[in-house]
Amino acid sequence: MTLLTTVFAAVICTVIWYKCAPNDNMKVSVLCFMYWGASLMWLVDAIFEYAELRAEFFTPAFEDMINDLYLGLSAVALGLVIWVIVLIAKDPKGVVRAALLKRR
Repeated sequence: MTLLTTVFAAVICTVIWYKCAPNDNMKVSVLCFMYWGASLMWLVDAIFEYAELRAEFFTPAFEDMINDLYLGLSAVALGLVIWVIVLIAKDPKGVVRAALLKRR
């Protein structure tokens, strides 16, 4: 479930990034790279887990699937938090800077 969750997030972000490719003002490429990296990590984990478990790999317990889904959603949420921090730090549209200057 972790692999599926991050792959779906990566594909969705890639489609959004590709649609707005010439202008990456919102830094969606950073989000794409994080999700594809997480997907690659979970793929390697799945390969090694399959090598260890063989046929049992395809019949996980319900609790294990829920735990994996929670872990995958947590990875996606953490990626979104990091993306927001990068977005605020880069401030491509100058919104944060304008808000700070207006306050003074």
